[in-house]
Amino acid sequence: MTGSEMKSPQTSEEAIAIRMVIVDDEQDFAQGLARLITGNFPRIRVAVCTSGKQALQEMAERPAQLMITDLRMPEMGGMHLLAETLKHHPDISVVVLSAYGTVETAVQALHNGAYDFLTKPIEPEHLFRVVEKGLERSRLLRENSRLQQVVIRQDTREELVGEGPAIQRLRSTITTVARSEYTVLIRGESGTGKEVTARLIHRFGPRAAKPFLAVDCPSIPENLLESELFGYVKGAFTGADRDHRGLFVAADGGTIHLDEIGDISPPIQAKLLRCLQHGEVRPIGSSQTCHVDVRVIASTNRDLEAAMKSGLFREDLFYRLNVLSITIPPIRDRIEDIPLLARHLLNCACREAGISEPEMTPDVMQWLSNRPWPGNVRELQNVIRRLSVFCNGELIDMDLVRRVFNTSHMPQAQATDEHRSGQPPASYKDAKATVVNAFTLNYVEQLLTATGGNVSEAARIAGLSRVALQKIFARLGIDVASYRGHSTQADALNTNGKHR
Repeated sequence: MTGSEMKSPQTSEEAIAIRMVIVDDEQDFAQGLARLITGNFPRIRVAVCTSGKQALQEMAERPAQLMITDLRMPEMGGMHLLAETLKHHPDISVVVLSAYGTVETAVQALHNGAYDFLTKPIEPEHLFRVVEKGLERSRLLRENSRLQQVVIRQDTREELVGEGPAIQRLRSTITTVARSEYTVLIRGESGTGKEVTARLIHRFGPRAAKPFLAVDCPSIPENLLESELFGYVKGAFTGADRDHRGLFVAADGGTIHLDEIGDISPPIQAKLLRCLQHGEVRPIGSSQTCHVDVRVIASTNRDLEAAMKSGLFREDLFYRLNVLSITIPPIRDRIEDIPLLARHLLNCACREAGISEPEMTPDVMQWLSNRPWPGNVRELQNVIRRLSVFCNGELIDMDLVRRVFNTSHMPQAQATDEHRSGQPPASYKDAKATVVNAFTLNYVEQLLTATGGNVSEAARIAGLSRVALQKIFARLGIDVASYRGHSTQADALNTNGKHR
């Protein structure tokens, strides 16, 4: 039998009807309970289900405000149904039914999130009071959730800049995910803001007052990652002169963010799986385990499904991590947000550098919006920072963009101007030399500015030998010493030392 509904005779009020679900494998009992409730509450529409699986499907199609479920049912018991219901519908009130002799189980259900319990046979007046209070509780939970979402949307605008549909969906998802305690897998390309999302989930979740620790897994050598995550005891290996508790213990009660989880080795995956399954860690060199209560938020830019097929990532670990999932959209999927995002990043860059904020011309905004941005927000941030540093006036225009990022366009523009003024164009060889020299000069100036005149570091970044780079300096007449001791902030100041 599908979830049948016993509808109130007052069908004119169906548009504002309240929905509830009754779940009991004894169909006659459930139908009688439904008639009792609709007789006293005409506005309530009741769906009767005879199994937990059927109830979950019913609520997925038509969300309800109240559920009454029996505890003892075949296939899926009431306790399991309670957990699954609250996972997907945190604002619903669940009332459990208990036969005589199972009151202790009903009390355990209250600890697991049930609102109240009823014993069979049911006393009608008590049933009506529980239904009324349960519906009021659900209404208050929904209102609180709505207000919470409004607050979070306001608070996340600084970190998640944009008003397009993709970023709005992301904010809404973060709001929903933050309320739970389940593990989260954040997926997205490099530079989209996975760590920002992880921090927001923690900030707006029930563990906000507890520690948040972020671990960049690929940045820690494999032989050190295990000891960093799970700790070690004194004498466990050479150099272990004291106990080290590890990040999971340090984050106890709070949240740990495992960034780029797809890059960890199989041995670390096995230990992490045990931690997630049993809530315990065993430090290196210890025979004892210690219990930890940590919410895990993992993130990756890798295709974990492909990694599982190739045997590089454990399937059981994937499903432990992927309880809740968030996919962060790349910039190319929210082009409409680029102007707002660019202005925000420019404001931040100028505040960091202690300089006044210039304006960006419409054609610069168009140029930014037309770029593919494979590096996403991080790449856009770097572009904006460079433009702010090299801007010597109050306007960021396309001339500045060409000078900083695409110098090959400048000689072309100059040649066009010369042609219009009657001057003949330069020879191909001379024009090419002009372009190459302009590019080289601009590139080397940026390189020396970024490295503070450190020739060895500049050579490493450029992929050239130190001698080859010094020859370029000599050919272009560049004084390397003039770049030493100057930061990018200092380069943004004018000659009298005042901010532009």
